[in-house]
Amino acid sequence: MIIKPIGKRILIKQTQQEEVTKSGIVLPGTASKEKPIIGEVLAVGRKIEEVKVGDKVIFEKYSGTEVKDGEKTYLILEKDNVLAIVE
Repeated sequence: MIIKPIGKRILIKQTQQEEVTKSGIVLPGTASKEKPIIGEVLAVGRKIEEVKVGDKVIFEKYSGTEVKDGEKTYLILEKDNVLAIVE
């Protein structure tokens, strides 16, 4: 399936974040109770200029719509849900 966002929407692949405890134990992303808020931009709608494909972005928790393509899960967000670009 090919997913092309329209208008002011962005297609994001959420990144799994590892969490490190104070004692140095690394917890994989699957152990975290919170949904990841960082993702990689895979596609953007025509009306978006600030964000481009390949950018890593921080977005609002629990925003957007999840879309599944087989085993893969993507997120479609409105441009206003993106808070920052990670450099």
